[in-house]
Amino acid sequence: MAENGVLPLAHVRVVEFTHAVMGPAAGLVLADLGAEVIRVERAPDGDPTRRLKGFGTGYYTFFNRNKKSIALDLKSETGVGIARQLVTSADVLIENFAPGTMERLGFGYEALHPLNPRLIYLSLKGFMAGPYEHRPALDEVVQMMSGLAYMTGPVGQPLRAGASIVDIMGGTYGAMAVLIALMEREKTGRGKFVMNGLFETAAFIMGQHMAYSAISQEVIPPMPARVSAWAIYRTFHTSDQQMVFIGITSNKHWQQFCEVFERPDLLAREELATNEGRIAQRDWLLPQLEAFFVTMTRDEIIEKAERAQIPFSPIVRPEELFDDPQLNAGGSLLDVQLEDGRWTKLPRLPLMVEGDEFGLRLQAPKIGEHTRELLTQLGYDDAQIEALFAQEVVA
Repeated sequence: MAENGVLPLAHVRVVEFTHAVMGPAAGLVLADLGAEVIRVERAPDGDPTRRLKGFGTGYYTFFNRNKKSIALDLKSETGVGIARQLVTSADVLIENFAPGTMERLGFGYEALHPLNPRLIYLSLKGFMAGPYEHRPALDEVVQMMSGLAYMTGPVGQPLRAGASIVDIMGGTYGAMAVLIALMEREKTGRGKFVMNGLFETAAFIMGQHMAYSAISQEVIPPMPARVSAWAIYRTFHTSDQQMVFIGITSNKHWQQFCEVFERPDLLAREELATNEGRIAQRDWLLPQLEAFFVTMTRDEIIEKAERAQIPFSPIVRPEELFDDPQLNAGGSLLDVQLEDGRWTKLPRLPLMVEGDEFGLRLQAPKIGEHTRELLTQLGYDDAQIEALFAQEVVA
């Protein structure tokens, strides 16, 4: 915590009309920074993301910690009225529904701004203003559209990245826009509309390759087919059927590699003394290194690579991160309770701000877990709250 024990956004109330990843990711960043984030879910079933299977299984648990849940029937006038009361009390609204959805519900920016001029309204969409803005989009769609999938897969085999990277980054940039708007509101006293697009986020991620294209005037090859700037910068098989990545990116690395891995024969060859020389000799050098590494176990290679102080990595599966020494020793994993009562560890926000502790305050909420609490804050008495539950306006 900060010196006064209060997190940076402790006095900020956020109302989330979100689902899936992009919107909840923006809310997660703000919640971890201390904001009171209230998810408005559909009564009685809640966010459909809760019930996703396959790769969607972890969405709700991971992206909704430190949040509260209120479940409302937004098809009823009473439910809409409660939601409007929440928005009137809020500093920030986040939404990531299909174009036009919030306007149809009566919760577009133009409708809400007069009710709460201080409201910062974050709209997260597939596309920002332009000819595509009415299209639906998904993380995978914009990975294909932006060239990210082309760059990730082998030639002729576009491949999406192995996580919802554009959704997560889009949500994070959205949270950044909210922080900017909060700072500006300190001066002006007024909120504003801010926005982020999935496609535009993906294009930003591809900026380095666009710059490469502009400078080289060449067709950019996918990453698996690229010509590496370094002679040794790839994965190698080990004797225990594992793989390791080794990157030798300087002449000092090369010398340290040869010494620790006991290859004086390679160190003695003048034609291998520079990276350029090693690139010229790659046709025979890499097969020799392949044959060398495959005689050692993964752990043997890791131990030597660490002593040699060269860039390296085992090829890790997600489930191996639970026991990663760095993540555990550094406090980068939070103890989180799953819906079935079991406990696990999940990554905290990857930030360190002196004096602040961006930890776990609330588990991912059950459907409507905070409905009663929030209705009480809005001025409803016990009898009114019971009536709302009986009418199935809330859950």
